[in-house]
Amino acid sequence: MTGGENHKERLNRELIELLNELRVALPGVQVLFAFLLIVPFSQRFSSVTPLQRHVYFAILLCAAVSAALLIAPSSHHRLLWRQGAKEATLRAANRLSLVGMAFLALAMIGAIFLITDLLFGGVVAAVSTVAIGAVFAWVWYGQPLLRLRD
Repeated sequence: MTGGENHKERLNRELIELLNELRVALPGVQVLFAFLLIVPFSQRFSSVTPLQRHVYFAILLCAAVSAALLIAPSSHHRLLWRQGAKEATLRAANRLSLVGMAFLALAMIGAIFLITDLLFGGVVAAVSTVAIGAVFAWVWYGQPLLRLRD
């Protein structure tokens, strides 16, 4: 026992914490995915370049994969409820959420590229995309991983 809680209590707390964290990410991926679903029906979509069309499709797929991965822990939790699999569920949910967040970052970075390319062209799009990618990499992954070293 650490911190006054036993193993079962710790697993319950950690699972609740993880599911609460996912409640923060899910609206973002859902809004992005909903927006992406309506884009092809706008008048300007027919004028996009082949590169922009391919980037759009990649963004759409990344958002869909992200949604699937970020929602999966809730589904796992419901399906395995009271089956004595909480620790395995928590480990799987952690992996799913980490990969889901990576796909969400890719979708958002791709959206930055697509919109910037439409508005300003390739050079500004490339610079903006690299800059935003660096922000995501540093804030979402670099800083926490750096803390592991301390």
